[in-house]
Amino acid sequence: MTGLVIVRGDPRGDDVRALLERHLEFARTHTPPDHVHALPIEALLGPEVMFFTARRHGELLAVGALKHLDARHCEVKSMHTAQAARRRGIGRAMLDHLIAVARDGGYRRISLETGSMAAFESARKLYGSAGFSECGAFGAYPESPTSTFMTLKLTAARSAADAS
Repeated sequence: MTGLVIVRGDPRGDDVRALLERHLEFARTHTPPDHVHALPIEALLGPEVMFFTARRHGELLAVGALKHLDARHCEVKSMHTAQAARRRGIGRAMLDHLIAVARDGGYRRISLETGSMAAFESARKLYGSAGFSECGAFGAYPESPTSTFMTLKLTAARSAADAS
């Protein structure tokens, strides 16, 4: 995607914090209070989380993170695309980046939790189009009618020598 730059980011930056607040507000608006699993900004600073930003010409367009669950399993967290950047492939580019980082990090499975309500339908479609399929609850998540759990099995990254 021309001009899009995805790099490790700091969730404390002003524009990043504002986008994360919109992400949390969306989750709180469409999910019962005790079923919101979006991470607060402080949790995105933990050593088990890799946080990324997607920008074009300096403008923040999306955020996403990977949370380490164990040596072979990680979780997609805090995926959010700015409203003005939706339907332009930015979310897919971030998701593809997170999958590549997970694969390169030696993970064999990447999972996620998203809402089961209509407001989360486009997210579920995005994840499904990337190969994620529904699964049961994982990690510390309880089974819940307000959650959809999805997972993707990863294969080992191909080295440059394998490609030739």
